[in-house]
Amino acid sequence: MKSVLIIGAGQFGTHIAKRMEELRCEVMAVDINEDCINEIMPYVTNAKIGDGTSEAFLRNLGINDYDVCFVTLGRHFQSSLEATSLLSELGAKKVISRATNDVQMKFLLRNGADEVVYPEMQTARRIATKYASDNILDFFPLEKDYYIYELKVPKAWHGRSIVQIDARKRFNINILTIKRRGEVLVPRCWFPQRKQ
Repeated sequence: MKSVLIIGAGQFGTHIAKRMEELRCEVMAVDINEDCINEIMPYVTNAKIGDGTSEAFLRNLGINDYDVCFVTLGRHFQSSLEATSLLSELGAKKVISRATNDVQMKFLLRNGADEVVYPEMQTARRIATKYASDNILDFFPLEKDYYIYELKVPKAWHGRSIVQIDARKRFNINILTIKRRGEVLVPRCWFPQRKQ
């Protein structure tokens, strides 16, 4: 079970808290606004009203005890930058900060963030890719130049085996799974079984 600190109990922080709670993580939420703390309380292990840009306040939280620290103060960039920098200086194991534009992303990475999430850009990219073609059902970026696509099977592939299609050689793609009538199948053609 991971121990998580969330600085900023707005919408984004609350969504993270809800999911982390579902995954049985211990979640501490911090926000300067008492109303935000009251709203996030059902989804966290503990919460405190306080200033996430105060070194003394953060020090009292025991930053080293958390596996991951999220800074979700997207609307207040100066505060986000200060909290990110302080968490890094106080020895946080991993700092993930939210950005709302490219410039913020660069500053956060230069000032202590181990990773930056940019939800608006990431969601826009995913939706644009998904709706750019009638065959794309969903899209997930992995690393630079690597993606996972959920696609409708082209009509030309109907009734043919994966070996016959030879997608890896012909299209430079790997088929990871096949969804048929709600069931997910993992193709065995890439992992031949050894004879005993």
